[in-house]
Amino acid sequence: MDIFEKVSSNRGPLGQYSSFAHGYFTFPKLEGPIGNHMHFRGKKKLVWSLNNYLGLADHPEVRAVDAQACADYGLASPMGARMMSGNSNYHEQLEKELSEFVGKEDTFLLNYGYQGVVSIIDAMVDRHDVIVYDAESHACIIDGVRLHQGKRFMYVHNDIDNLEKQLKRAENLVSANGKGGILVITEGVFGMSGNQGKLKEIVALKRKYDFRLMVDDAHGFGTMGATGAGTGEEQGVQKEIDLYFSTFAKSMASIGAFVSADENVIDYLRYNMRSQIFAKSLPMPLVIGDLKRLELLRNKPELKANLWKVVNELQGGLRERGYNLGTTASCVTPVILSGNPMEAANLIVDLRENYDIFCSMVVYPVVPKGIIMLRLIPTAVHTSQDVKTTLEAFDSISHKLVNKEYSSEEIIMV
Repeated sequence: MDIFEKVSSNRGPLGQYSSFAHGYFTFPKLEGPIGNHMHFRGKKKLVWSLNNYLGLADHPEVRAVDAQACADYGLASPMGARMMSGNSNYHEQLEKELSEFVGKEDTFLLNYGYQGVVSIIDAMVDRHDVIVYDAESHACIIDGVRLHQGKRFMYVHNDIDNLEKQLKRAENLVSANGKGGILVITEGVFGMSGNQGKLKEIVALKRKYDFRLMVDDAHGFGTMGATGAGTGEEQGVQKEIDLYFSTFAKSMASIGAFVSADENVIDYLRYNMRSQIFAKSLPMPLVIGDLKRLELLRNKPELKANLWKVVNELQGGLRERGYNLGTTASCVTPVILSGNPMEAANLIVDLRENYDIFCSMVVYPVVPKGIIMLRLIPTAVHTSQDVKTTLEAFDSISHKLVNKEYSSEEIIMV
């Protein structure tokens, strides 16, 4: 079969909806300054769909530094990959400050989060090593694991007993070949469910098994822990995390990522991560802008405090109204309902067109069949009035859900 014919006849699990979803449910266009209110299709909406946790995307100090850095350097500087010609004092300064903030010896900047995780895994393990990873890991972890030429074992999400079972299997394998090691991979905060990885319990297993722990803390960095240093800090095990990863795309409201670890490990990654060796360096305006963002993250605790005020008001109000938020223990706020993709679409249309609330929906295959998830992301720039408006809307739609008003064979556009 011609590969073009194949993709024409099979659009994929999400692409099958593209004929009616594109531009509204998928690939929507939010316009205007990034914040709690933006415009969608010409109308102002209350937005709960942006991972702008600390509100730094449109912070005046950040905007000023971004603008000045662009004026000073342009987006081309520095030219080339870091190893060859794209290094700078600013890149190294950001790495140093990140290391100090997350309590690690050294840090390596990465161009992108998704690409970074895939490349870290690729560099750290060979065919003799065994990977053990959480079943609900982000797609970047799954893709990194797929590249692994050795054995990998998946454990039931946050199930420590099952993790130990997989560790025993992994230990038997590496003992037999006498060459490999074990890498356990999990997340600090899981981006869909909002629950925290059981880092404390995983670390405790190091007393019985010989493994290294990698944590993807994209949703925990900046939001969790006393200082915002992440989920490891929150659970008191930051030092025991061997490879600490986070992206700038969430709390930092930027582009790029970083990995922190012992100095010798980071030095190894600098010289062996193919995605960085063979890619252009992170542009100077982003690096300088990230220095300002990190400064605000460290020195303005009121940003995180206001974020959690909004989180507690929103999650508390939804739970009081009987909504199922699952096991979230973070800012991520999933509203879990039953239904099919068409019901989900009609619910989203109602929220956007009749209540002017923009949130994202998640359907199969991201969640099991028969489940609809509305994913709300509180930020530091949301207000108590925003929460009140949203809770009033969810009061109203609860009756519609009970009365099956969203059940239809077609989308009811307003």
